Amino acid sequence: MDLKLVKNLLDLISDSDVNEVSIEEGDFKIKVKKQSDSPAANLQYQIPSQPQVAPQSQPQTGQQAAAAPSQQESGTSESKSQPEGEVVKSPIVGTFYEAASPDSDPFVKVGDKVNAGDTLCIIEAMKIMNEIDAEFSGTVEKIIVDDGQPVEFDQPLFIIKKS
Repeated sequence: MDLKLVKNLLDLISDSDVNEVSIEEGDFKIKVKKQSDSPAANLQYQIPSQPQVAPQSQPQTGQQAAAAPSQQESGTSESKSQPEGEVVKSPIVGTFYEAASPDSDPFVKVGDKVNAGDTLCIIEAMKIMNEIDAEFSGTVEKIIVDDGQPVEFDQPLFIIKKS
């Protein structure tokens, strides 16, 4: 196969809507795949779908109707019982550890007072243990993440009430 013919073939493919061509002529084989102009167009993402909750279509009985307001009230009381304070978020993606080793005591517990610079936890990322330090003094109001749980960037870890 002639080089000039290959170049003409490539020009034809680039101007057409065809994405892939394979040609075999004797011992000569050529396979051409067209890429898009933007690299992002070649990436494929799979977004997990959120489970859909079907609305309740059955009519409520008297007992169910009486129970419904109490369920709504408990939902609002949960949001009011959320501890006040500053949220400490994960600066990296990794695995959350509340202690230096499985045998050690946790760095902090709910109710502990912490000072700026105190270690709150460790986040392991790519086999590197990263200590997460308090940026301010205060009292630990809530630990949001469980030990050994994977965490995402900017995911809330602690609620600390500044002192």
